[in-house]
Amino acid sequence: MSETPPSLLGLTTYLMSKTGKVARGTLAARLAERNLRLWHMAVLSALVDFGPHVQRELASRLGIDRSDIVKIVDDLSVAGLVDRARDTGDRRRVTVTPTPAGRAALRELQAEALAVQEALLAPLTGSEQAQLATLLRRVHAHVHEGPAGAQPGR
Repeated sequence: MSETPPSLLGLTTYLMSKTGKVARGTLAARLAERNLRLWHMAVLSALVDFGPHVQRELASRLGIDRSDIVKIVDDLSVAGLVDRARDTGDRRRVTVTPTPAGRAALRELQAEALAVQEALLAPLTGSEQAQLATLLRRVHAHVHEGPAGAQPGR
Protein backbone atom coordinates (compact mmCIF):
# COMPACT_ATOMS: atom_id res chain seq x y z
CA MET A 1 0.00 0.00 0.00
CA SER A 2 1.31 3.37 -0.99
CA GLU A 3 0.29 6.42 0.99
CA THR A 4 1.40 9.92 0.07
CA PRO A 5 2.74 11.95 2.99
CA PRO A 6 0.39 14.85 3.78
CA SER A 7 3.29 17.31 3.56
CA LEU A 8 3.67 16.36 -0.13
CA LEU A 9 -0.07 16.69 -0.77
CA GLY A 10 0.32 20.31 0.28
CA LEU A 11 2.78 20.99 -2.56
CA THR A 12 1.10 21.89 -5.83
CA THR A 13 4.36 21.25 -7.67
CA TYR A 14 4.41 17.69 -6.32
CA LEU A 15 0.79 17.11 -7.33
CA MET A 16 1.42 18.53 -10.82
CA SER A 17 4.48 16.34 -11.22
CA LYS A 18 2.79 13.10 -10.14
CA THR A 19 -0.38 13.79 -12.11
CA GLY A 20 1.63 14.82 -15.16
CA LYS A 21 3.65 11.62 -14.93
CA VAL A 22 0.48 9.53 -15.03
CA ALA A 23 -0.96 11.55 -17.92
CA ARG A 24 2.29 11.38 -19.89
CA GLY A 25 2.72 7.65 -19.28
CA THR A 26 -0.85 6.86 -20.29
CA LEU A 27 -0.64 8.92 -23.48
CA ALA A 28 2.82 7.55 -24.28
CA ALA A 29 1.47 3.99 -24.00
CA ARG A 30 -1.35 4.78 -26.42
CA LEU A 31 1.06 6.37 -28.89
CA ALA A 32 3.42 3.40 -28.58
CA GLU A 33 0.60 1.17 -29.85
CA ARG A 34 1.01 3.12 -33.10
CA ASN A 35 4.83 2.97 -32.94
CA LEU A 36 4.94 6.69 -32.15
CA ARG A 37 6.23 8.80 -29.26
CA LEU A 38 5.19 12.13 -27.77
CA TRP A 39 7.87 13.94 -29.81
CA HIS A 40 6.34 12.56 -33.01
CA MET A 41 2.99 14.05 -31.99
CA ALA A 42 4.65 17.35 -31.05
CA VAL A 43 6.38 17.60 -34.44
CA LEU A 44 3.18 16.79 -36.34
CA SER A 45 1.29 19.34 -34.23
CA ALA A 46 3.82 22.07 -34.93
CA LEU A 47 3.81 21.34 -38.67
CA VAL A 48 0.01 21.31 -38.90
CA ASP A 49 -0.47 24.34 -36.63
CA PHE A 50 2.37 26.53 -37.95
CA GLY A 51 3.01 25.16 -41.43
CA PRO A 52 6.13 23.68 -43.03
CA HIS A 53 9.37 24.29 -41.15
CA VAL A 54 13.04 24.08 -41.83
CA GLN A 55 14.18 21.14 -39.73
CA ARG A 56 16.58 23.24 -37.62
CA GLU A 57 13.84 25.82 -36.84
CA LEU A 58 11.43 23.03 -35.95
CA ALA A 59 13.94 21.74 -33.40
CA SER A 60 14.31 25.21 -31.94
CA ARG A 61 10.55 25.85 -31.78
CA LEU A 62 9.95 22.60 -29.88
CA GLY A 63 13.10 22.66 -27.75
CA ILE A 64 14.41 19.45 -29.28
CA ASP A 65 18.12 18.87 -29.78
CA ARG A 66 19.05 19.15 -33.47
CA SER A 67 20.47 15.64 -33.54
CA ASP A 68 17.24 14.25 -32.05
CA ILE A 69 15.00 16.07 -34.53
CA VAL A 70 16.70 14.22 -37.39
CA LYS A 71 15.65 10.84 -35.93
CA ILE A 72 12.12 12.03 -35.18
CA VAL A 73 11.65 13.42 -38.70
CA ASP A 74 13.22 10.25 -40.15
CA ASP A 75 10.65 8.14 -38.28
CA LEU A 76 7.78 10.31 -39.49
CA SER A 77 9.10 10.29 -43.05
CA VAL A 78 9.43 6.49 -43.15
CA ALA A 79 5.84 6.25 -41.86
CA GLY A 80 4.70 8.57 -44.67
CA LEU A 81 3.53 11.24 -42.24
CA VAL A 82 5.88 14.02 -43.41
CA ASP A 83 7.75 14.97 -46.56
CA ARG A 84 11.25 16.43 -46.52
CA ALA A 85 12.73 18.60 -49.24
CA ARG A 86 16.19 20.10 -49.54
CA ASP A 87 16.33 23.83 -50.21
CA THR A 88 17.63 24.30 -53.75
CA GLY A 89 19.53 27.43 -52.67
CA ASP A 90 21.08 25.89 -49.56
CA ARG A 91 21.37 22.09 -49.56
CA ARG A 92 21.94 22.11 -45.78
CA ARG A 93 18.38 23.34 -45.22
CA VAL A 94 15.68 20.66 -45.10
CA THR A 95 12.04 21.73 -45.09
CA VAL A 96 9.56 19.39 -43.40
CA THR A 97 5.89 19.34 -44.45
CA PRO A 98 3.05 17.19 -43.11
CA THR A 99 1.48 14.81 -45.62
CA PRO A 100 -2.28 14.22 -45.81
CA ALA A 101 -1.62 10.95 -43.93
CA GLY A 102 0.27 12.94 -41.29
CA ARG A 103 -2.65 15.31 -40.86
CA ALA A 104 -5.04 12.36 -40.51
CA ALA A 105 -2.71 10.65 -38.03
CA LEU A 106 -2.53 13.82 -35.96
CA ARG A 107 -6.32 13.97 -35.75
CA GLU A 108 -6.30 10.39 -34.44
CA LEU A 109 -3.51 11.16 -31.96
CA GLN A 110 -5.41 14.20 -30.72
CA ALA A 111 -8.47 12.01 -30.18
CA GLU A 112 -6.30 9.61 -28.14
CA ALA A 113 -4.94 12.53 -26.10
CA LEU A 114 -8.46 13.82 -25.46
CA ALA A 115 -9.56 10.35 -24.31
CA VAL A 116 -6.64 10.23 -21.86
CA GLN A 117 -7.48 13.74 -20.69
CA GLU A 118 -11.15 12.84 -20.22
CA ALA A 119 -10.29 9.81 -18.11
CA LEU A 120 -7.72 11.70 -16.03
CA LEU A 121 -10.04 14.64 -15.36
CA ALA A 122 -13.18 12.53 -14.76
CA PRO A 123 -13.46 13.61 -11.09
CA LEU A 124 -13.90 17.25 -12.19
CA THR A 125 -17.01 18.90 -13.57
CA GLY A 126 -16.90 20.46 -17.02
CA SER A 127 -16.51 23.95 -15.58
CA GLU A 128 -13.75 22.75 -13.22
CA GLN A 129 -11.93 21.19 -16.18
CA ALA A 130 -12.20 24.46 -18.10
CA GLN A 131 -10.93 26.41 -15.09
CA LEU A 132 -8.01 24.00 -14.64
CA ALA A 133 -7.10 24.35 -18.33
CA THR A 134 -7.18 28.15 -18.07
CA LEU A 135 -4.99 28.15 -14.98
CA LEU A 136 -2.51 25.68 -16.47
CA ARG A 137 -2.24 27.75 -19.68
CA ARG A 138 -1.43 30.78 -17.54
CA VAL A 139 1.26 28.91 -15.59
CA HIS A 140 2.61 27.44 -18.85
CA ALA A 141 2.88 30.92 -20.38
CA HIS A 142 4.63 32.22 -17.27
CA VAL A 143 7.17 29.41 -17.27
CA HIS A 144 7.80 29.24 -21.03
CA GLU A 145 7.27 32.80 -22.21
CA GLY A 146 7.97 34.86 -19.10
CA PRO A 147 11.23 36.51 -18.06
CA ALA A 148 14.34 34.32 -17.88
CA GLY A 149 14.28 34.60 -14.09
CA ALA A 150 10.91 32.83 -13.99
CA GLN A 151 12.22 29.67 -15.61
CA PRO A 152 13.05 26.76 -13.32
CA GLY A 153 16.73 26.24 -12.68
CA ARG A 154 17.69 29.84 -13.47
